[in-house]
Amino acid sequence: MKLKILPPTLRINNHYLSLDIKSESEINKDELVSAIWFGCLRLYGEIETSAFNLWLMRFYSNNSYKNDNNICNNKENNHDIYDNNKNTQFNNDLSYYHYKAVLRCQRGYEDKVRGSLALLTKYNHKKIAISTIGISGTIASSIEKFIK
Repeated sequence: MKLKILPPTLRINNHYLSLDIKSESEINKDELVSAIWFGCLRLYGEIETSAFNLWLMRFYSNNSYKNDNNICNNKENNHDIYDNNKNTQFNNDLSYYHYKAVLRCQRGYEDKVRGSLALLTKYNHKKIAISTIGISGTIASSIEKFIK
């Protein structure tokens, strides 16, 4: 006997978070998943985190933005400097790796997931910063609006 799929009215509604990740060292998809779960478990515990229904849908990797002294020659202030030709951001003191991702979570828990990811500053003794670019109802619209 063939199993029937759930009708749309009984399915769990999901939202998709577009994430901007900056890391001190290179990370891969598995390490990012572990870091996301670590941040959520640390703040909300296992029972609440299990209700989030987290799943990493897309991971765009390896855009490294390194400090370049030819572009960052202003040493008086430590503000971020933008290069108009490349649309990249350079900081006078820091080199980092830049990633983007699309994370699925259950509707209604977006703010809790965003809060737990924002509080995550270190993972495996390396600095990491995860911020949410936007929230969308589908993967395609999330990529179209926030990733490209």
